Amino acid sequence: MGEPMQKKRKPSITISQTDHDRLLGLATAMEDRDPALADIMIGELERARVVKDAALPETVVRMGSTLTYTADDGEPLTVTLVYPGEADIAEGKISVATPVGTALIGLSVGQTIDWTARDGRVHRLTVTDIRRDEASHG
Repeated sequence: MGEPMQKKRKPSITISQTDHDRLLGLATAMEDRDPALADIMIGELERARVVKDAALPETVVRMGSTLTYTADDGEPLTVTLVYPGEADIAEGKISVATPVGTALIGLSVGQTIDWTARDGRVHRLTVTDIRRDEASHG
């Protein structure tokens, strides 16, 4: 059933200099606790195009972005991408230090990425909207 899973090329991602520096520090700090996820996060940061904060388009997922994506079941999900200490699944705040959070950072509206959950299953998500919250402090 279905087509065999093949390694797809990951979409290009863009990250602001500030997010890149903070996330690299976070990934390095995670290496002892969760080496697999730290490696994935570092890999994403290494392949990202890093731009000045002001040059990051509004259509790119950055830390603090509230975004909507569709997953395998097609149901849209709206979440805010936050650092681990701010995560609260009940409020829709997902940590960048989770497999799905790491997959989201740097994606643009319309991009799709495959990501592997902690249980080893591969999922696909597509970013459909990013809402900039001008009231957010950052």
